[in-house]
Amino acid sequence: MRYLILVKHSLPEIVPTLTAHQWRLSEKGQLRCHALAEKLACYLPGCIISSREPKAVETAQIVAGRLGQTFQIIEGLHEHDRSNVEWTSAERFAAQVDEFFRYPNRLMMGRETASQARERFTQAVTSVLQEHPVDTVAIVAHGTVITLFVAQAVSLEPFSFWRQLGLPSFVVMSLPEMELVNVEGFGE
Repeated sequence: MRYLILVKHSLPEIVPTLTAHQWRLSEKGQLRCHALAEKLACYLPGCIISSREPKAVETAQIVAGRLGQTFQIIEGLHEHDRSNVEWTSAERFAAQVDEFFRYPNRLMMGRETASQARERFTQAVTSVLQEHPVDTVAIVAHGTVITLFVAQAVSLEPFSFWRQLGLPSFVVMSLPEMELVNVEGFGE
């Protein structure tokens, strides 16, 4: 059986003066990557791909090291571009994300709509799958774009799905069917 595994990066060190796409993993986040690698091992990923964001790169690097693999950074897998959104409370951010999912064609926050982010991410995932036609592929990315992709593929409500993804977490989809096989997370 061949799978697409979409991994949400591990727990970052939150630095309110930096935009989220610049955050790196916290110590706790680094430790969680070891348990993540153990959980992913049973799926036998043939390749590990990462978004360019530091927290995803570090997650991929630790997991790849634990699994005896190398990893590759690919463009287009980054989080929804919200580099112009200032730090806010968790409650306010969740409300913004809820609106983002409810109005996918409107620019609700950041620099791209939900539809634009989903299309960009989907193109990048499709390209990776075409380059690795026989392998199980693990892609380390971000919660919002993973949610957009999965919600479209299996017709689920995005906000509640997004809320259930921990740091880290992963979604396993069968290939080529794109059926949801498993969702698993760690911590908050």
